Amino acid sequence: MEPYVKVDNVSLRFRLYRNRHPNIKEAVIHWLRGKSSDNGYQDFWAVRDVSLDFPAGSRVGIIGRNGAGKSTLLRILSGIYQPTIGRVEHQGFLIPIFTVGFGFNGELTGRENIIQAGAIMGITQKEMARRVDHIMQFAELEKFVDTPVKYYSTGMAMRLAFTTATEVSPDILLLDEVFGGGDVGFQEKALNRLEKLIERTKVVIMVSHDMSIIERFCNRAVWLRDGQLTADGPPGEVIPRYLAAMT
Repeated sequence: MEPYVKVDNVSLRFRLYRNRHPNIKEAVIHWLRGKSSDNGYQDFWAVRDVSLDFPAGSRVGIIGRNGAGKSTLLRILSGIYQPTIGRVEHQGFLIPIFTVGFGFNGELTGRENIIQAGAIMGITQKEMARRVDHIMQFAELEKFVDTPVKYYSTGMAMRLAFTTATEVSPDILLLDEVFGGGDVGFQEKALNRLEKLIERTKVVIMVSHDMSIIERFCNRAVWLRDGQLTADGPPGEVIPRYLAAMT
């Protein structure tokens, strides 16, 4: 069967704690007011009542202001967050590529982190070890293959994370602002590499504040505002509406 992702009436609540340990005075005041206790928290709905279908062939860009719920929705799709309400279904081999990468272990070398990342993706140690030289060459880090990652700059670590993640072809690819590392030359090289990966991936869902990237790679745009679905359609229609609302 073809890969797909389905979001069915999904909401995610975060509980924001104001005071985890109220003092005795506060407890007495609330008791005198007839309140058994002060919960000390406020509920915040990061995503609210979102339903979406992503069939094979989808290249979807999720857009919206900071705090609109874009990255949160992507993490729900990846399984990092479990929705408070609703459910997410997917079929196929899914790889998320987020800004933080794979959470590389700073004590391990570049080589060791590549092999460990491969294990996370379900790739054997032998197969991933065979790809190490190619990954380090593309990331322009050949000299640092056996250097612990804690000595890498942020840009170096991000190049390694991006190149490692894009070495394997998934059925479903989730991307969240992955173009922050490297100079202009590397970023263009990374875009070309990503373009080839997208061509052979059945479902692609990405978050980016760069509308040119959404227009370049996507055949559909989903606009979130305050955690809710505002528009869903061709990028040429949704992006102008979004930009007009931002002015």
